[in-house]
Amino acid sequence: MPGKPAGVAVASDGSVYTVSPDDKTVRHYNALGEVLAEAHLDGGPIGIALDEARGRIFVSDWYNARIWKLSADNLTNVTELPTGAAPAGLDFSDDGRWLASADRDADQVSIFDAETLALHHRVTVGTRPFGLRFAPDGRLFVGNVGSNDVSVVDPVAGQVLATVPVGERPYGVAFAQGRAFVTNQYEDTVSVITLATLASEGKITVGEYPEGIDATAEGDRIVVANWFENTVSVIDAATLDVVQSIETADGPRAFGAFITGGME
Repeated sequence: MPGKPAGVAVASDGSVYTVSPDDKTVRHYNALGEVLAEAHLDGGPIGIALDEARGRIFVSDWYNARIWKLSADNLTNVTELPTGAAPAGLDFSDDGRWLASADRDADQVSIFDAETLALHHRVTVGTRPFGLRFAPDGRLFVGNVGSNDVSVVDPVAGQVLATVPVGERPYGVAFAQGRAFVTNQYEDTVSVITLATLASEGKITVGEYPEGIDATAEGDRIVVANWFENTVSVIDAATLDVVQSIETADGPRAFGAFITGGME
């Protein structure tokens, strides 16, 4: 795929939306890899989230403190939402109620009503939040690359419920088997957190510079993209063992939901 894509969102039909920061382009591919639509965004596009039920794509603009709302079918720019400085990761809650943005240089997350797009809360979290994801129980987990921890946020009340230490430079978050899994870029590890208690279950060694992370639809595997090693690590979500290492093309990133039917 052209443009060194980083942000990614996979639809239920197997089509894929990507964000290429280098050429400032969002593309929609079908399951065969053919381009269905593309749009150039004048700014710093990086994160992406698909609201499939409402036919919308949201893309964060790193340089201009905003989120673009695009039509999912032809990528027409519909409107913009203001955020804090340097928005990066985006995610929707499983119930479709909330859209959240990690505003890295503002040390906060912006939470929007996903139906009306009205701002619901701005919540101060750790230092330099980057990746985030809603857990199955509705809590928002935010990886703070500057403070090496995860903020657990109640999106309804707009409050930080807990701060959980992880490894160095946490990037992405995924959930399976009652656990949160967090990639630590500078440690080549994945931190494991019990959702019920927020206790640490330790770390799993993966490939070099892990970034993107997602869960399979069955919830039995966690998949990690190792950017510098050109591999994908597959973790058994029950035993916490790395059961497979798969070679990829150069520079796998996968900032977002990259597995068809994957769990949020």
